[in-house]
Amino acid sequence: MSIEHSTASDALPSTSAVADTGSHSVSQEGRRQFLKTSATVGAAGVATSFLNRSVHAAGSDILKVGLVGCGGRGNGAAKDAMSADPGCRLTAIAEVFYNRLEEGKKQLSKTLGPQYEVSDDQCFSGWNAVEKILETDIDVILLATPPGFRPMHIEAAINAGKHVFCEKPVAVDPVGVRRVMAACEKAKEKGLSVVSGLCWRYDLGVKATMEQIQNGAIGEIVSIQENYLTSTLWSRTPNPDWTPMHRQVLNWLYYSWLSGDHIVEQFIHSLDKAMWLHNDEPPVKCYGTGGRQVRTAPEFGDIYDHFSIVYEWANGTRCYAATRQMSECFNETEDYVYGTEGTAKVLANKITGKVNWKYEGEKPSMYYLEHVALMNAIRRNEPINNGDYMCKSTLMAIMGREAAYSGQVIKWDDAMKSDLKLGPDNVTDWGDAPNPEVRMPGRYKFIDA
Repeated sequence: MSIEHSTASDALPSTSAVADTGSHSVSQEGRRQFLKTSATVGAAGVATSFLNRSVHAAGSDILKVGLVGCGGRGNGAAKDAMSADPGCRLTAIAEVFYNRLEEGKKQLSKTLGPQYEVSDDQCFSGWNAVEKILETDIDVILLATPPGFRPMHIEAAINAGKHVFCEKPVAVDPVGVRRVMAACEKAKEKGLSVVSGLCWRYDLGVKATMEQIQNGAIGEIVSIQENYLTSTLWSRTPNPDWTPMHRQVLNWLYYSWLSGDHIVEQFIHSLDKAMWLHNDEPPVKCYGTGGRQVRTAPEFGDIYDHFSIVYEWANGTRCYAATRQMSECFNETEDYVYGTEGTAKVLANKITGKVNWKYEGEKPSMYYLEHVALMNAIRRNEPINNGDYMCKSTLMAIMGREAAYSGQVIKWDDAMKSDLKLGPDNVTDWGDAPNPEVRMPGRYKFIDA
């Protein structure tokens, strides 16, 4: 892959763009009502919700959207945002690599049709791309870059007064999580909406299943089993001209300072559902194992290829969480919830036991629905803020990673206060990159406060 116009001369600190919250507890009754209401909203109801939308931004009915990161997830988010609201227009794009920016422009102009209104002077590349896009008159920004850059991007977007859609996870270390928490509190003060890419929270079948569980369909929850056993993901063959920073940024999945390791970058979807099942109350501690058994070559950076973590809550329930990225193996992604009177399979939307139930309702795309929620909130001037759970679930994943890396018990309170920071404060050029050192349990030490 060629690298065009992506040199150190493009660089400014703190605003990298590369393709790819509050802390209150929600009451049981309030959560049940939320789930009940959400699960009864079908695709038709969602679509008609815009008919009475208010006029936005100085008499205009148009919501101007900016995209950060022209990878598959970023382009997908732009398409979903436009589908969610016919009054949306994509008006600005930021991407650190010039050639990827050009590719993204071509693809998006075809995909979005008349909702694509990006002029050449609204396209930005280089390390200061986010800084530039935030100076435009966009109303909403879609953040789809490697997670290592997300805290600075969320913070900058909220400081600039933009509504935010941010992909998961929101950080790779506790320092970053706290930075996002603070930014999401500021978003509340400013009346800005923040919607997370933890998309299962918006899936109608999953919501309905959660409602059944929390209404007592399986009795009291005893334990949870989270499986995310999957194959390997993409990688890009290094070009001889690439610098160490090029190699790492273009293969960001395999470097913990950029991805958080796959327990954070991918498995967070499953861990988020375990948190959700506990009314967004975090576990008190975790312990477990992990390692690097198959992906051992240098091109796979410093991440593990498997984790097995046990999370414990104050009420005595446990979540047994296993994730693996290996080819030619048994695969399964499912959430098993075991209760005193039955069992639930959350992704299958099915309950057996005292109650036998299966969701049979509509199943519009959850990626679409999360953008419907965001645009509805903006149109109605009723901000929503996913900051609480997106930060807690990110930290839950981080503490599991640190338990495996260190071989120690990691407590929630220690993780929350930890001074651990994985990446550099600023990325300013395309030269050196952090040294990828694989953590060895028993030798590596978790950094607490």
